Amino acid sequence: MMMEPLNSLRKSPAGKFFFFGLFLLATALIFGLTGALQYLIPGLFRDDFSFEKVRPLHVSSAVFWIITTAIGGVYHYIKERSDKGIYSEKLMNIQFYLLSTTVILILITYVFGIFGGREYWEFHPYLAIPIGISWILFIINVFKSLSSLRKKPVYIWMWMTGAAFFLFTFIESYLWLIPFFRANIVGDMMIQWKSYGSMVGCWNMLIYGSSIYLMDRISRNEKYSYSKIGFLLYFLGLFNLMFNWGHHIYTLPAPKYVQYISYGVSMTELILLGRIIMLWRSSLSTAKKNYHLYSYRFLLAADIWIFLTLILAIMMSVPAINVYTHGTHITVAHTMGATIGINSFLLLSFIFDVFGVKEKISAKRFTAAYFILNISLFIFWIALIIAGVLKADWQMHSPEIPFAEMMRRLRPAFIVFFVTGIGVATGFLMIIFKIIKHHRLTK
Repeated sequence: MMMEPLNSLRKSPAGKFFFFGLFLLATALIFGLTGALQYLIPGLFRDDFSFEKVRPLHVSSAVFWIITTAIGGVYHYIKERSDKGIYSEKLMNIQFYLLSTTVILILITYVFGIFGGREYWEFHPYLAIPIGISWILFIINVFKSLSSLRKKPVYIWMWMTGAAFFLFTFIESYLWLIPFFRANIVGDMMIQWKSYGSMVGCWNMLIYGSSIYLMDRISRNEKYSYSKIGFLLYFLGLFNLMFNWGHHIYTLPAPKYVQYISYGVSMTELILLGRIIMLWRSSLSTAKKNYHLYSYRFLLAADIWIFLTLILAIMMSVPAINVYTHGTHITVAHTMGATIGINSFLLLSFIFDVFGVKEKISAKRFTAAYFILNISLFIFWIALIIAGVLKADWQMHSPEIPFAEMMRRLRPAFIVFFVTGIGVATGFLMIIFKIIKHHRLTK
């Protein structure tokens, strides 16, 4: 039996994770707009705040917004769901201060031009140590907070899987520090992309598990969480987490069997796509019943973006198409659809639910922000796809045209990208302001 929701921040020990996450979201938006502006005005802030600094500031802020808020969601819902509550709030607090201090330090090092890592983790490898320690504390708390695993709902298995596998993939992403792995450039790149692809699957496990719990509570029905189809899709997600990264390395001279397996696993996403389409009609009646709930509106928006992102992901997983899309803005469009349209919307649904933001408070402003955000994001997404198609055509058919000329031709798409980026940022910031204002009113 589910416990009554704790609709007050003061009763949520995980609230600090949410507020720090919102801070990182705002930071990601600011640096994202700065980077988009630098696309339009090459050389802007080159001396003190070049794109080489702005990009990792944006990416790291966005990644840690997702990770930090996902942790908060898991902690809060475990406290609601488990008879034991959270195993150790002391460990949870240590984890928060260790993680948040490290993230702030990472952003500061970027500002001063101190790097040393790769892709998602461009910070100095030494700063990975406290992040890894904080995650070990998270794993201890999650596993210790749960009693026997017999007859547990699927979301608990998702929380445990996401927590355990993330640490594994995080360590794996630093194997390049060992000369044995770094010596073989193809093997090194394969491991690197494998770890990043699996890592996304890990935080998705945490987020999707919390979203299933929230949907169960809204519908007051736990049937899906104990159903065969629920666990079948969980294992399909786990399967993809471990093997769905291969489409990132189609262009590498990797063994063909790796590419064949990855392609086959990617195509299993068609099952998820088919299920979304099949259940769409029945979801409309549910939407009518719960549309007044802010948390449900974000769940609904995320469902639409799962549909759109899956279509793009499946297309990108086809080798003949991937040759064109690899390294273009189509990949960026896929990332934006996943991190904003799916992950961020689901995380906001948790925050609105946990903080108890009611639909009667500034309903018109929320609705305006909600639609500004979603419409802007869709146009933003389309502009990136168009830019990606044009760049793909250049790199495959017109390589004799200078890169600068190709970028000049993409300028109209970049203008739309920047303008709609302002819309996305405006919508998010209006929503963040609403959350903070609500919290101050309920103190």
